[in-house]
Amino acid sequence: VQFVESGGGLVQPGRSLRLVCAASGFTFSRYEMTWYRQAPGKEREAVATITSSGSFTTYPSSVKGRFIISRDNTKDAVYLQMNSLKPEDTAVYYCNARPLFPSWGQGTQVTVSS
Repeated sequence: VQFVESGGGLVQPGRSLRLVCAASGFTFSRYEMTWYRQAPGKEREAVATITSSGSFTTYPSSVKGRFIISRDNTKDAVYLQMNSLKPEDTAVYYCNARPLFPSWGQGTQVTVSS
């Protein structure tokens, strides 16, 4: 199982980024997928989940209305559109399946700063 995250970077508050997670080594279309983030000194937290078909999504209140998760089961990929970014969104972002696989990708750094 492998996850490769990309698309992070340094952006100003209020701007947008689109993250991409390429998954391999399992039957992607059968699993829910979740984006997580981990800020320095904090625990890893889930920020968006999508069902295997892509029909349903869930978000914590901290990102609801700003982040949008989507997936393409033909490409084994999951995406995170992040809008109206805030400094508190600064973190390393990861993806994984539900239930979790023990292997994690390297993540992609998102830094929101003026």
